Amino acid sequence: MITVSTDKNKLDVPFIQHFLKDIYWAAGRTMDEVQITIDHSFCFGIFLDNKQIGFARVITDYVVFAYVMDVFITEEHRGKGYSSILIERMINEPALKDVKIWRLATTDAHFLYNKFGFTALKSPEKMMEKVVL
Repeated sequence: MITVSTDKNKLDVPFIQHFLKDIYWAAGRTMDEVQITIDHSFCFGIFLDNKQIGFARVITDYVVFAYVMDVFITEEHRGKGYSSILIERMINEPALKDVKIWRLATTDAHFLYNKFGFTALKSPEKMMEKVVL
């Protein structure tokens, strides 16, 4: 049985950190850093028979803006529609119902996010960033 929970107490933080530490967008993220990101985000865990198989988090002000980050399903569970279940639950979360602007960055999952209304930026020339390495 698949369930999605926003209860941070159910999250398997070592599992999340183990996955993130090797993935291109979060390589090297420590256990402490993962815990800090969880503490300061609205989090979603996806579970198969009560065992965590994926994760996503949203940074938000709950009204104007939400940024989706760290979305993953473990490799052995990909291709079964679980990422769509996770994203759908996130987009329809009652606590986030008033958010007007949702953003995310992806290298290879445009097909997934397109299903939920995400598109390329209409005016990318207006966006700026500062990256500290």
